[in-house]
Amino acid sequence: MSVIEVNNLTKSYAFGKGIFDVTFNVNSGEVVGFLGPNGAGKSTTMRHLMGFSIPDSGECKINGHDCAKEYYITKMNIGYLPGEPTLPQGLDGKAFVKMMEGLKGCHNDKLVESLCNRFELDLNQDIKKMSIGERRKLAVVTAFMSDPEVLLLDEPTSGLDPRMQEIFIEFIEEEKKRGKTILLSSHIFREVERLCDRIMIIKDGRIVASVSKDDISKGLKKTFEISFYNLASYESFSKLNYDFSERNREKLKVSIKLNNDSIDGFIKNIKNYNVKSFSEITMTLEDYFMKFYKTRGDFSE
Repeated sequence: MSVIEVNNLTKSYAFGKGIFDVTFNVNSGEVVGFLGPNGAGKSTTMRHLMGFSIPDSGECKINGHDCAKEYYITKMNIGYLPGEPTLPQGLDGKAFVKMMEGLKGCHNDKLVESLCNRFELDLNQDIKKMSIGERRKLAVVTAFMSDPEVLLLDEPTSGLDPRMQEIFIEFIEEEKKRGKTILLSSHIFREVERLCDRIMIIKDGRIVASVSKDDISKGLKKTFEISFYNLASYESFSKLNYDFSERNREKLKVSIKLNNDSIDGFIKNIKNYNVKSFSEITMTLEDYFMKFYKTRGDFSE
């Protein structure tokens, strides 16, 4: 059953920015990753799901409720962690938590205390004096303090130090086991690979690929590098119907990409050629991602 539904969602801004015809769903109890660099459209999609933005066309729903028209219903049942949380000045952590409890209609001192202990957050601090990491932890506490069933996490570990990032990932793994439905946007491969059942890659406001965790664990696609003893074998093999990523006539070497179900046939076939050597290279999620972001300038931390 789909808890989060996004259908042909489009929001256009100046200079070609925005999201365009974005369609996906997140099923009950599923963790879906939204992978892309800053500016790709991840946060824009999240803001539409929260009802903060009205689409030019298309729609998004949470638990069957239109996020633009019934935002007051959907927001009560969602834990939202924005990419760049803006927190009010003039309050300490306790006052901010109390304010958010009033807005969410929840009150659970035991859970708030547990979250603060886990993330080592002192609520007596003035927000203005908090570090970036402490403000992020305060946003984490308020996102989870109502124990929501649906979580929208936008770059959730941004601003956290490596140790606290690990604590957060372990916490999400526990929430996942409890059956929470989670949409997590990130540009951190390790975080996405570890937590997500399914991963969508977004570029320039459009979803360009979707892969499952099984695809990743088995190797998205394997690359075989093959060298031959003679030119005749090289040229004969080069004419076959493989997905060649490289042909080097001078070195008598080729590289081909294969899915798992094609490997047995390839192994049987390669015996017919005068092969000097061949080696296997498994494609990682990062390798797969970089197929869509060829140049260094496409991807920024």
